[in-house]
Amino acid sequence: MRPKLKIMTKPVEEVEKAVDVNFTDKALLRQAFIHRSYINETKEPSLEHNERLEFLGDAVLELVVTEYLYKNFSNPEGELTNWRSSIVKGEVLAKVALELNLGDYLLLSKGEEHSGGRTRSLILANTVEAFIGAIYLDKGYDASSDFIAKYLISLLPEIIEKNLHIDPKSRLQEIVQEKHSRAPEYRVMNEAGPDHAKEFTVGVYASDKLLAKGTGSSKQRAEQSAANEALKLVQ
Repeated sequence: MRPKLKIMTKPVEEVEKAVDVNFTDKALLRQAFIHRSYINETKEPSLEHNERLEFLGDAVLELVVTEYLYKNFSNPEGELTNWRSSIVKGEVLAKVALELNLGDYLLLSKGEEHSGGRTRSLILANTVEAFIGAIYLDKGYDASSDFIAKYLISLLPEIIEKNLHIDPKSRLQEIVQEKHSRAPEYRVMNEAGPDHAKEFTVGVYASDKLLAKGTGSSKQRAEQSAANEALKLVQ
């Protein structure tokens, strides 16, 4: 017997009110919150998961932030690139998702639900990108740009003031080399998920001692996450 289609924990209208965007296509809005695991479990042919919207939203996000930085700053390319990376990175997107309680609207498989999928950083970051993609398709570039400016570009002053744009791996390497006379080492501790949606767990070590762990959709992102966590402990 086919599993019964779940209803979102909260009505879609609450998402619209939270971000002040009224969707014309409610199905598109719902799609932004459908995780692949839910489709795999329900086998519901009329539903589509949010990964294509995530792909689109990622591109829209990068363009909007790039355009803003280009128009408002005359800094060198490398510095602008670092600022952009600090705004669009998964850790920041996940925090925005938590701020807006976007995890409450996700449709997940029972297994993903029980394993804490609603609060998993990778899923939340991907949901924000999918949501941006949905806004772009339904309301256009200006509306998606307004959302990005309000919740992401607004973080730029703090990023600059606290030097959060400096690559965490570079900062960690300076500290670890000073203390241990050798660079930190990154080791993959676990790989989970199918090839199209891998999640890596990486540990960062100093003199063979584990400093911290991080997760990400690529080894590079997981290393950055691990470095960020380690910096909280060694600075």
